[in-house]
Amino acid sequence: MMIKNAPYRYSDFQSISIKYGPKDSLINQFSSKTGDYQYLNKRDSLVKVHIRLTDDDLLYLHHKAADLGFWDFPANERGDTTSADKPTRYVIEFKYKTKTKKVTFDSNFAGDPKLIDANKQLIKEIDQSLTTAENRLKK
Repeated sequence: MMIKNAPYRYSDFQSISIKYGPKDSLINQFSSKTGDYQYLNKRDSLVKVHIRLTDDDLLYLHHKAADLGFWDFPANERGDTTSADKPTRYVIEFKYKTKTKKVTFDSNFAGDPKLIDANKQLIKEIDQSLTTAENRLKK
């Protein structure tokens, strides 16, 4: 059995950040380094909260990114910028001691369907972790 060293080890993990929204305004943002989280709610009101993801949350996201092949995603997954509709742009960044992986993904990206699904799954997992962390604050 071969053991492959991952290019990004959790022991070197420093932070994760995500920004998303219309490509000209990435108003929705989270940084695990600062704990700052802001997003537009269903009533278009800007909500700002300070949340911390647990070590288990961060480890889960690290492993989920590895499972989905995030380290092999192209850095630029931008869609058609000339279309009339405004796609949602996501900028996901995992920072480690010596390496950083940053991916820009547009919701109208016209690439490999498996790659698109993997991006959407990672975004869903991050969003779910943020929702869980925010709900812990409300208890």
